[in-house]
Amino acid sequence: MFSITLFLLLQFVRQFVECQNLSSSLSSPIATVSQTSTGSSAFVTNVDLTLEDFWDLYVGPVSTFSINTTVEPTPVPSSSLIPPPPLYYPSFPTGQQVPFQSKNESWKFPKDFWYGVAGAAYQIEGAVKAEGRGPSIWDVLTHRVPNYVVTNDTGDVADNHYYQYKEDIARIAALGIKTYSFTLSWSRILPFGAGAVNEQALAHYDDVIDTCLDYGVTPMITLYHWDLPLFLQNSYGGWLSERIVPHFNEYARIAFGRWHSKVQTWFTLNEPIVFCGFYPFPINYFKKTDIPDVQQPYYCGHHVLLAHAAAYHLGKQINDSLSISLKHNGGYKIQRTDSEEDAIAVQRSWDFQEGWFSDPVFLTGDYPRYLREYVSTFLPDFTEEQKQMINGTSDIYAHDAYTSDFIMAPDTGIEACTRNESHPLFPLCYNTTKLYANDYWAIGAAGDPGTPWLHQATDWVPAFLHYMQDTWKPRGGIAITEFGMSEPYESLKTNLASILIDPVRSQYYRDYLEAILIALAEGVNVVGTLAWSIYDNLEWGQGYGVRFGIQYVNFTTQERYFKASAFHYVNMFDTYLEE
Repeated sequence: MFSITLFLLLQFVRQFVECQNLSSSLSSPIATVSQTSTGSSAFVTNVDLTLEDFWDLYVGPVSTFSINTTVEPTPVPSSSLIPPPPLYYPSFPTGQQVPFQSKNESWKFPKDFWYGVAGAAYQIEGAVKAEGRGPSIWDVLTHRVPNYVVTNDTGDVADNHYYQYKEDIARIAALGIKTYSFTLSWSRILPFGAGAVNEQALAHYDDVIDTCLDYGVTPMITLYHWDLPLFLQNSYGGWLSERIVPHFNEYARIAFGRWHSKVQTWFTLNEPIVFCGFYPFPINYFKKTDIPDVQQPYYCGHHVLLAHAAAYHLGKQINDSLSISLKHNGGYKIQRTDSEEDAIAVQRSWDFQEGWFSDPVFLTGDYPRYLREYVSTFLPDFTEEQKQMINGTSDIYAHDAYTSDFIMAPDTGIEACTRNESHPLFPLCYNTTKLYANDYWAIGAAGDPGTPWLHQATDWVPAFLHYMQDTWKPRGGIAITEFGMSEPYESLKTNLASILIDPVRSQYYRDYLEAILIALAEGVNVVGTLAWSIYDNLEWGQGYGVRFGIQYVNFTTQERYFKASAFHYVNMFDTYLEE
């Protein structure tokens, strides 16, 4: 049983009393009051809560699945490993006329190129209260905040990966997948984010790693994929406070110390541009802060860079042979017209997206120009010591690169935007679109309506890869650590056969990997890819209504089925991987 003493402001206690309608259970809090101070900040309360209490107060009841012990894998039926047409045609019936598919003999993936699939703890594990896991911010967001997830889905069960991981690893191995990148659940290992360690969680991840190795699958680990322990958010504002840095460092120390001999490739934090953009959180559900809403993502990013750098150096001290990197995201920025304003807009876009974390980590230890001009008005400058600590802290350039965008200046002009804090595009002061300048043709085929940011823009992948290499010059090369496509309207399909043929996603993977082959032939050092995702899962705010998986999951029975895209993905390596 985990327990912890909370030192919280009386205002914070009143907040969860009001929001959770639990005043009766806190009618007699133990409190100490300053005799000479006034206002709510003078009141501090000490309340002892068990982990079960913490779940009940902030999350409430959670769902479970009938399979609640670790499942041993069964052999993958050979019938499920037969590729779909046009990769494979049965001998009968005959009569199909198929265009000749030629191989480009000048293309090849280097023999040490790694390819695999990725998944994230809260999106796939389920078993959210099992074996000592503490709640994360996403347990509150999915359970308590109305319509934060448009489908009102939760991660309570998800893909039940916590119990069915052996089956999942066996399946990807049978398909020919060589790498599995998964994330650890911080609040499973440290239920309150700090303090007592949950040994059951460590033993679980021991077996996940060992199962990968048993099947010849290389495990890669991401320490943080958005599921911040709730207690840290409610204690001091999570990533908005520098207090997060030593807590993340201690979590990293536990993970590196436990698994450095079995896991070679590590990612510290996944897509900070996205998870820092979640701030400010919905009011009345988390600790309040005085930081203005528009500034909160940048406070988050500041502490992310410090936490990442500290974890990187710690990991290297434990085992200097480890590959440790930060995972970036964004997309190629295409100047929509040849105007000078659009050229400036493109650079602003790089500075506020990839450059936000890439420039400090790979180039200078500090922010790029346009971002620095904004954040210097409220964030403390990095000290020279901090800059030196941050610079050089990624062994590869890991990018979750799904798509691209056309970039142009705001209709009002850039200067009018930067001088007006009420401008809808402030502080970024650039605009994006998926349409060419004729306002008619899109950049490529669209994904599901639930992902309006995603179009197939694979024509721009070679240019994007060149830009990454030329701009940030990563010493260990570039890895596309997530890429994938949401098949349009897939969640509305009810017929299994129609679900398993996913033509938009299949074309995306073929075209994207061909684009990487072009870049490789042109001298770009791309070292690996990870398809998103291992199977259909909880796609955050879109719930289960948007599907990215190369496997279909029946969420009622938890049965898994390979989609056509899984075979198209693997076939590209069967065809082009150097022997």
